[in-house]
Amino acid sequence: MSLRIRPLDESSFESCRPGLIALLIDAVANGASVGFLADIDTQEADAYFDDVRRALCSGALAIWVAEEDEKVLGSVQLSLCLKPNGLNRGEVQKLLVLSNARRRGIARLLMQQLEARAGQLQRGLLYLDTEAGSGAEDLYRTLGYTRIGGLPDYACGPDGQYRANAIYYKTLSRPS
Repeated sequence: MSLRIRPLDESSFESCRPGLIALLIDAVANGASVGFLADIDTQEADAYFDDVRRALCSGALAIWVAEEDEKVLGSVQLSLCLKPNGLNRGEVQKLLVLSNARRRGIARLLMQQLEARAGQLQRGLLYLDTEAGSGAEDLYRTLGYTRIGGLPDYACGPDGQYRANAIYYKTLSRPS
């Protein structure tokens, strides 16, 4: 068994869709505040991945998966600002790892791939938000991200309770 991190494109996305759906449902079931409530089902997750696929095909999004034995264990997305005044930045979104595959360095490997690609695309500024007080904050800090604040009652978790977020950024390079 060997772990593989790879970017998805238009042709490879569909083969990973079932695994991505299972990953999203697992994340929400285990408390991740990633835009969905506890009652998420396969149909809702599939509809979300229709949007992801459209953004991928348009060039507005890049997505990576971590796989082992052809099973999706994790994923991360990079949303690319396409406005002329923001071509130096990208937003890290939906860093997810299956609950039974955590603590193996998968999230770190996904982030390293995302950051390398962001650098190739001359995206020198990355930003993200995560739930304040979550374990993800420790990961982002060890990866060199700086917390710049947060908002109270920013989004509800899967349980419907509003929670604060924490906003982070990392400078990869300065625009020229």
